[in-house]
Amino acid sequence: MSAYEVVIGLEVHAQMLTASKIFCGCSTRFGAEANTQVCPVCAAFPGVLPVLNRQAVEFAVRTGLAIEGEVRTVSEYSRKNYFYPDLPAGYQITQYELPIVLGGHLEIEDEQGRRRRIGITRIHMEVDAGKSLHEGIPGASWVDLNRTGVPLMEIVSEPDLRSAEEAGLYLKKLRALLRCLGVCDGNMEQGSLRCDANVSIRPKGATTFGTRCEIKNLNSIRNVQRAIAWEMERHIEIVEDGGSIVQETRLWDANKGETRSMRSKEEAHDYRYFPEPDLPPLLLTEERIAKIRAALPELPEQRRARFEADYGLSGYDAGVLTAAMELADYFETALGVLREAGFQDPKGVANWVMGDLLGYLNRSGLEIGDSPVSSTQLARLLIMVLEGTISGKMAKQVFGQMCASGGEPEAIVAEQGLAQVSDQGAIAAAIDAVLAANPAQVAQYRAGKTQVMGFLVGQVMKATKGQANPGLLNTLLTEKLKG
Repeated sequence: MSAYEVVIGLEVHAQMLTASKIFCGCSTRFGAEANTQVCPVCAAFPGVLPVLNRQAVEFAVRTGLAIEGEVRTVSEYSRKNYFYPDLPAGYQITQYELPIVLGGHLEIEDEQGRRRRIGITRIHMEVDAGKSLHEGIPGASWVDLNRTGVPLMEIVSEPDLRSAEEAGLYLKKLRALLRCLGVCDGNMEQGSLRCDANVSIRPKGATTFGTRCEIKNLNSIRNVQRAIAWEMERHIEIVEDGGSIVQETRLWDANKGETRSMRSKEEAHDYRYFPEPDLPPLLLTEERIAKIRAALPELPEQRRARFEADYGLSGYDAGVLTAAMELADYFETALGVLREAGFQDPKGVANWVMGDLLGYLNRSGLEIGDSPVSSTQLARLLIMVLEGTISGKMAKQVFGQMCASGGEPEAIVAEQGLAQVSDQGAIAAAIDAVLAANPAQVAQYRAGKTQVMGFLVGQVMKATKGQANPGLLNTLLTEKLKG
């Protein structure tokens, strides 16, 4: 067991789902041709003035309320000065001393059900920079300013995380919350959600922090976890060899599976922050904050508690189903279809969603929104099981074909003759034939060797091509064996 404890804090940059940029009317649409969503404001022409996007402010307030942070009635913008090719103004408009949200927290839960509260230091609004393009341009670099001015929330956690796994749980929880609030799509592949990780180690039991390194621009939860785990081991190796950690900013190389030095770590004074002269302080009334609070949707934690209370699900099941809003919606829609048909089976639906459906999606690399089986189709399949039309085993077979072809469950069952045989006379005839063909096993059963029952059930199932109603088969077979 390691003698060291890792200390992790995350800075998450979440792109807000506004149609236009934070200080101008340019589109935020992803994937547009380079430099087609640029105006004099985001290109920082002299004399232009920023105009704040009202919806961006509402999204930040909505997020602050959801994490139970303090939404401040007065916040300010500052200029963070640094020079980089994709930052045409030479400074980033951000919030420094007076951010819009202070404090807050998220609760994470591991697979063993252990819950931990992770503190959130602040949420501040800022603009994104552009993007430097290097690939396919020998001897030169180009700059795409489409992202310049896109509104971001930077959500800064306290250094409360103690493992790469906890960092992954925190990010999943935060992404689910942002999606539920409708403020960010959480798409890490497209850069809508990016993460910087601050990592340090200290001897277990110590209360002071070690020297930290910041790993920039991690673009997937898996890479966040891999980068933290690698960086932690690098720190331990340096310390145990008698060396010292250098405070610096590092980049993650996913192909090599390692971090590498990018630059020495800047402090706040290096950026020469000063109040943004072209924007007045942002003032929010208590009435406006209350109005936004009243319009909050049901949050994941609230929905989880409702799933436990209303559907009798375990905390684990409810946690899995509410980890993503789309998954929770899928479950409830399927359950609703069952209820309309007169069935109540929340646990059965949950098992299918968490087992068969998520298993298929994970193997296929798909999100719930890409599922080839809709919630209604899954519900109709389960209704066929509950009505006794097909067995649970056959339902697995039909589900596999629905995933492969996108077909309707009723059509697949009809086309392949999979309907369960519930005709008492047909099953009784099959039983009579099996008993006549296996007199030795019948004698053993009647002599007290009841384990042979399984063999006889199997023979009847074989004779009916697996389509005999299991419950009816067992009842009739038991009666026949009594003689």
